Amino acid sequence: MQQHLETPAPAIADDLLEWTGGELRLVASRERAGGRIVFPPRAIDDDRFDCVLLGTHGKLWSWTIQRFRPKSPPYAGPDAFEPYAVGYVELAGELVIEARLTGIDFAELRIGMALRLVPLPFTLASGVDRTTFAFTPVEGDVA
Repeated sequence: MQQHLETPAPAIADDLLEWTGGELRLVASRERAGGRIVFPPRAIDDDRFDCVLLGTHGKLWSWTIQRFRPKSPPYAGPDAFEPYAVGYVELAGELVIEARLTGIDFAELRIGMALRLVPLPFTLASGVDRTTFAFTPVEGDVA
């Protein structure tokens, strides 16, 4: 089941997320000289890189549980804190990306599980709503 936000809040950071045909995509940069892909993307005016959109599906490469509120700054979330999963997700042929994991019980996480990109609403400590991203399990994955 594809998750769509009715009216998504602005992205957590400029030039990080793009909505293509109603689907969330991550924006990255590809080095012109060697083809290396980097995320987050480089400045749009850096002529050593081209803008690319990353794939929306990957496999869980590694993970951990964030059980305490990160220090502020750089953490910009609300004071109320609930533990969350963070993983490295391998986007085949592209790169391994660090991201929040959502929509799964911590005990169900396993290396190699199929994941897909989803939007994740996020409220800053200031009360301002933003959209960030996470990965959630692919329904029916039996890897």
